[in-house]
Amino acid sequence: MRAVTAEEMAEMDRTAIEVVGIPGIVLMENAGRGATEVMYNYSPELGGKRVAVLAGGGNNGGDGFVISRHLWQQRVEVSVYCLKKRENYQGDAKINLEIIEKLGVPIEEYTDSGSLTALKEELMEADLLVDASLGTGLKAPVRGFYQEVIDMVNQLGRPVLAVDLPSGLSATSGLPLGTCIQATVTATFGLPKVGQLVTPGCTSVGHLEVVDIGLPRSVTETPDPPRIWLEAGELAGMIHPRSTASHKGSFGHVLVVGGSVGKTGAGAMAGLGAARAGAGLVTLAVPTSLHGLMEAKLTEVMTEPLAETADQTVASAALPRLQILLEDKQALALGPGISVHEETVQVVLKLVESSPCPIVLDADGINGLVDNLDVLAKARAAVILTPHPGEMGRLLKRSAAEVQNERLALAQSFSQEYGVTLVLKGARTLISSPEGRLAINSTGNSGLASGGTGDVLTGLIAGFVAQGLSPFDAACMGVYCHGKAADRLARRWGEQGMLATDLLPEIPVILKSLAEH
Repeated sequence: MRAVTAEEMAEMDRTAIEVVGIPGIVLMENAGRGATEVMYNYSPELGGKRVAVLAGGGNNGGDGFVISRHLWQQRVEVSVYCLKKRENYQGDAKINLEIIEKLGVPIEEYTDSGSLTALKEELMEADLLVDASLGTGLKAPVRGFYQEVIDMVNQLGRPVLAVDLPSGLSATSGLPLGTCIQATVTATFGLPKVGQLVTPGCTSVGHLEVVDIGLPRSVTETPDPPRIWLEAGELAGMIHPRSTASHKGSFGHVLVVGGSVGKTGAGAMAGLGAARAGAGLVTLAVPTSLHGLMEAKLTEVMTEPLAETADQTVASAALPRLQILLEDKQALALGPGISVHEETVQVVLKLVESSPCPIVLDADGINGLVDNLDVLAKARAAVILTPHPGEMGRLLKRSAAEVQNERLALAQSFSQEYGVTLVLKGARTLISSPEGRLAINSTGNSGLASGGTGDVLTGLIAGFVAQGLSPFDAACMGVYCHGKAADRLARRWGEQGMLATDLLPEIPVILKSLAEH
């Protein structure tokens, strides 16, 4: 599903109204009715509850008026609290306000800080609050009376339905503009907004429901949307039936280069990830002294011993053999457990520059790029980087916290500046392409906050690359399946205690489901 910024959504609304000719009041009616349906889905027994609608001064308030009318018609005990003087409402919002006035819906005005105590007393009597205060047009930080109202609502602890998005949240960046409502459910209109999908915005949205308000497909759809909310429907077309005449050579050969003393498991898990993704062949290349361990541990994954340093890491003397190994490979997974030994870093940089097949670079492979980002411009083949915020911060000379606060902008600018596909891991992982495309992943949970899960992801992406997916599509497929595996496990076991290798048996089941989608 396409994800849009506040500006893009506003332009779609304008086009639907001014070019197509759909009256704005029709869109408002559809929005309010759809949001009411979301309320009933969340709380089917609304008839026995008291609902308070907080209506701001713009079209968001108008949506709130429509919601109150539909609730009133269903005999729900609903009251409207205008945060603006009634005579100052305009346009479609004014029309809907006049309608509910004539119907007898209880309406009161609370428009300044002096009325806050009285408003709080009213809201404390409600079972459910509707936040129709501030919409997607907000750009400046919330101050004054509206800030006080938002903070008060958050302190009350009542369930909140946010209309379009929680008041105070940036629809584009996902950052609170000073402060924002902490919603239980959000009914958003037309398409999901980027700020609702990424962190930290997604934590303020609660459960997100997208409401169809009747925008024409010609207005909302585009062949190659710049941003997508990554769900099963986006990936189903990438899984094709396998020919009965196919063989192991039909599905690509992945070379995994990694491992060092104490970190042999990283390379092993990457190799198993590639195999579970469906790669026909996988070879794990490790330092010679660790080779016997991997021979004993791995059954389906082949192994290759490499020349090593005195510290049992991959040595520069291994390069000729690695270059021979790469001649018939379709993907290289480079970095899991490989170490940042000075000589090994030089091997990593040389492989990034010379590999004839696409590279998935992870862990210490990424750390080896610190102060060496110029090597990316010399790469013969496509490069996919999979940093967590700490690794991304080291590349950019910034803190992990700074990376988290600017995830969208940093991911896209890095991809375009260095010509790579970037997987910025974390809650709502981002995948960005050199051409400016962005995917926001919908799957995953805190069970993935466990050692080794990133190595499995590296292998998955490499496995999909080896089978012929483009770097961006392979990254999207890998990230989605990785998170979906964790979601499946969480439903059975919970999130605590999940191991990286627990993910592996789930992958074929997910791929089967995508093929049948």
